[in-house]
Amino acid sequence: MKKVKIITMIVFIILITMVSFVGVYTQVQNRMENQVKDYALDMDLKGARYVRLSVNKESTDVIKDANGNEVEIDEEMTDEQLAEKGYTKESVPNNSEDVLTVDNYEKSKKIIGERLKTQGVGEYEISVDNETGDILVQIPENSATDSFVSNMNTVGKFEIIDADTKEVLMDNSDIKLVNVMYGSDSSTGTAVYLNIEFNKEGAEKLENISNTYVESTNTTAEDTNTTTEDTTNTETDNKTTENATDNTASTDTEETTTKEITLKIDDEEIMTTSFDEPIENGRLQLSIGSATTDTDAFQDNITQASAMASVLDSGNLPIQYDVASNEYILSDITETQIGYLLLAVGIVLLIGFIVFVIRYKVNGLLSAIAFIGLIALYLLVIRYTNVSISIQGIVGMIVTMILNYILINKILSTIKKSENSKKLENVKEGIKESYKEFFIKLIPICISVIVFCFINWTMISSFGMVMFWGIALIALYNYLITAIMLKVKAEK
Repeated sequence: MKKVKIITMIVFIILITMVSFVGVYTQVQNRMENQVKDYALDMDLKGARYVRLSVNKESTDVIKDANGNEVEIDEEMTDEQLAEKGYTKESVPNNSEDVLTVDNYEKSKKIIGERLKTQGVGEYEISVDNETGDILVQIPENSATDSFVSNMNTVGKFEIIDADTKEVLMDNSDIKLVNVMYGSDSSTGTAVYLNIEFNKEGAEKLENISNTYVESTNTTAEDTNTTTEDTTNTETDNKTTENATDNTASTDTEETTTKEITLKIDDEEIMTTSFDEPIENGRLQLSIGSATTDTDAFQDNITQASAMASVLDSGNLPIQYDVASNEYILSDITETQIGYLLLAVGIVLLIGFIVFVIRYKVNGLLSAIAFIGLIALYLLVIRYTNVSISIQGIVGMIVTMILNYILINKILSTIKKSENSKKLENVKEGIKESYKEFFIKLIPICISVIVFCFINWTMISSFGMVMFWGIALIALYNYLITAIMLKVKAEK
């Protein structure tokens, strides 16, 4: 019975090791694919997308009337046609000289960082050249990278204007926050909304606008004149006099008029509408796409809404930027170098396992087998908890292996020193004492690791997360696997 228990646990360890190091392959179309999740590698190991933003140096033609006010025209007009209407055309730089300041360069850098953070980019690096204003951004390469890049240099200018007079009624200064919401309906599917919440002043403006820009009906009275002749014959000097009297009839007509607003983002019209009822809660919800039951279409709507929310919530860029370069650059650390490092770690572990067997005989062999299972399970946990592995994360893994080796060696050494290491009670007591002594000393490290997990710096957080799962696994796995194998071996 004792042999069956040990063999069962060894088979379990072998299976975990095969899954972790070899994988689970299934046929997908005409190829075999590994269904085990890949590692999430950090930029310093995988490479990154390098995006350089440069200050826009172009100009835009602006049409002005005789009073110097900017006007919009619906069609292209020649200089002669503009002159006939009293208009003039001016070439205005997209970035005037007074906005090209160090403060605005730094502000732009901060806004771009906030947008990336809002869109869920956990790791990024941003630097700015205060001489030229150029901004260099490094972000991880994945399926969403192109979407991040396309929204990176969006100015984010928000306006609600009068559709007729073009008067600006609300702008970015009125926004408090922007987020994404969605609602489901059994018949139409799930709809995605861009929820814009305004500050106190903006909420008051929105309520006034929603009371003013509505569809209204005016009643007017029209007069209809009809003439009825009433003839009276009077004999005066043999003459007949005809008297005419006018009668007037009145009818009412209804005329419907609509005052509309236009919502613009970066001078592009998003929608033109009026309000059915006053908005008193200070929130404006815009439908993104249409309600759908298709998962891909819903995800596209979410992506579009999230991008718009991140742009509007972070504020508009004070400077207009262009994407000067956009390229993926591989890491300086090659797979060969990582392979050499893993080989060195493997050799050191092998030597450690040999020492276990020489010093502790069967207990050392069982502990070495259990150690291999811990490594395999540890690598699976790292993959499925989406821990981003950096160079510091690899260091954390090595430290975890060292800690586990220290604990196992402590357990085996304590058991060997007992009066009779073959007795079950002595083995249990040795494991208990080793656990207590080891984890008491580990308390300061555990506290530091938890703090590292919450630091918003990938290199530190990667080390913290790797160590967190490592220490948790050391405590749980050795209690459930290693300790049980040693207890089973000590049973009569």
